[in-house]
Amino acid sequence: MTINELQDEIIDEFSQFDDWMDKYSLIIDLGNSLEPLKEQDKTPQNIIEGCQSRVWLNAEMNNGVITYRGESDAVLVKGIVSLLIQVLTNHTPDEIINTDLYFIEKIGLREHLSPTRSNGLLAMIKQMKLYALAFKAKS
Repeated sequence: MTINELQDEIIDEFSQFDDWMDKYSLIIDLGNSLEPLKEQDKTPQNIIEGCQSRVWLNAEMNNGVITYRGESDAVLVKGIVSLLIQVLTNHTPDEIINTDLYFIEKIGLREHLSPTRSNGLLAMIKQMKLYALAFKAKS
């Protein structure tokens, strides 16, 4: 699936709910289904700066596509990490670098986050794109 197809799936899933408490529950459920990050990957180098809670993000490139793994010590943030991983994993560095993550606005996520959580979201996206740039430069 393309990044935009994955984003459209998320938008469809979130459109089933009118109440933001239900949407928060969905985000938390997504976070709870995220595969836990290995303890050896919870290093200072993998911590996202700018997040209120602790967020670790790791990336690997195999066969031309990037796989992201992440985790947070906050349940809502872990769900946001899960959404970003769902959209960006298994895509090429160019696809990731050039994508517009429009699902964040379309589901209303940014406007329903505190300013510090919103800054953390931007920091996560920035780090994921930096990983893609680094992998692109290496290949």
